[in-house]
Amino acid sequence: MPHVSQHFRLAGLRSIQVLPVIIFATIVVFSLAHVGGGDPATAIAGENATPEQVAELRRAYGFDRPLPVQYFDWLGRALQGNLSNSIQSGEPVLDAVTRAFPRTLVIVIGALALSLLIGIPLGIAAATHAHSRIDTFVTNLASLGIAVPSFWLAMILLSIFSLHFHWFPATGAVPISENFWGSIRHATLPALALAASGVAEVARQLRSALIEVLSSQYVRTLHAKGLSSRLILWKHGLKNVSVTLLTVTGLTFNRLLGATVVIESMFAVPGVGALIVRATMSRDFTMVQGVVLFMVAIVIATNLIIDIVYAILDPRVSR
Repeated sequence: MPHVSQHFRLAGLRSIQVLPVIIFATIVVFSLAHVGGGDPATAIAGENATPEQVAELRRAYGFDRPLPVQYFDWLGRALQGNLSNSIQSGEPVLDAVTRAFPRTLVIVIGALALSLLIGIPLGIAAATHAHSRIDTFVTNLASLGIAVPSFWLAMILLSIFSLHFHWFPATGAVPISENFWGSIRHATLPALALAASGVAEVARQLRSALIEVLSSQYVRTLHAKGLSSRLILWKHGLKNVSVTLLTVTGLTFNRLLGATVVIESMFAVPGVGALIVRATMSRDFTMVQGVVLFMVAIVIATNLIIDIVYAILDPRVSR
């Protein structure tokens, strides 16, 4: 019980510490409608609108009020779950986001799973065979994975596995609640295109952390006591790099979430990335604000969860 209460206290402390980040993020998101000093009402009305029409829109959306008043009014509605309505369709922004996000999440979770399932064994192999041909191969492969743009890899995957072999669908998405395997098939190629950089990052970070642990005085002492290299690796080495691996996992998730904007456009996936691209092109600033705020909230929540898990894996964090 003391450990549980300690974790709850840590969660409360981290939540308080993250408040300035949340406030700053909401200010940035709110400013999207006023970026560049332009008039949002003019952008909504279009170039051919009369001054009277622009003035009417300015009054309708509250743009004639001081910016601080607009900000706190918008923030108050957002805290109640009201992200306004789309300027183009009139649909509640939150409804559009919650409908699109599961399609994005399937791709991101798939890419993250591939990153860990492939990157962890590669990192372990490189660390346990440091400065060998295996290590050189993994290091070069990781460098290639980081260097290759995800959109270029997406085009290659589309050409080979969709257009040539017809193994996977080229575009679209299927809700996972309606057709599980159909959803997985549609998400496979986008996830593979995203996972390349994730595999590289996981392998590189795990290799560096594990080499440092395996070359420490503590591990040399374990070897002197007669413990096998395999036992030391699995019982002591990986345990000591678990926090590093958790950090990489969180950062990779956040990066994959942002990278879906490009990938979803290439595969015509009606996810959050495609939603924000359409909203930007049509000057639907309320939709842009809502989507960006939703994504920021996901990133902040992910970081908060990782901080709490840190304390569970390493009690020194709590102290």
